[in-house]
Amino acid sequence: MAAITAEQAGGDALVRFLDLIAFAEGTSTSPYTQNDGYDVIVNGMDGHHEFTDYSEHPFADGRPGIVFTRNGDRSTAAGRYQFLLRIWNDYKGSLGLTDFSPVFQDRLALQMIRERHAIADILAGNIESAIQKCSGGWASLPGNNYGQGGKSMAGLLDYYQNHTAAPV
Repeated sequence: MAAITAEQAGGDALVRFLDLIAFAEGTSTSPYTQNDGYDVIVNGMDGHHEFTDYSEHPFADGRPGIVFTRNGDRSTAAGRYQFLLRIWNDYKGSLGLTDFSPVFQDRLALQMIRERHAIADILAGNIESAIQKCSGGWASLPGNNYGQGGKSMAGLLDYYQNHTAAPV
């Protein structure tokens, strides 16, 4: 479950949507995570990768990205929402993200959702529309052209309805 509270996020539905993204990205369901996906680095050709130091994005020290295709393509995707280092760096200052802790990962994901104008859809229960609007931000969401597979719309809607924590 997301580390940010419903009050901090702007409502239970937004926390549930964060959980949906983590499910789609496969981080919260990774058998290797020790922290609900917040500690997961993109899977590479050499297997799984995790981290334990949240003081900064795992690739901020110049570490090369993980090779994730046979063509040698590399990625710096890390954390529950698989943020690339360049994305993290773009938002770090403007959002006051002082480390790569779970709450700051949640805050950045919410900002990306906000910029895609999906907040109102989520709060109104229009989850399919919100997923479509957010598809450009996450390769695992249907409707983008990243070519990395991902989850089906039906599977995500089922997960949102049946597996995310419902408001109390």
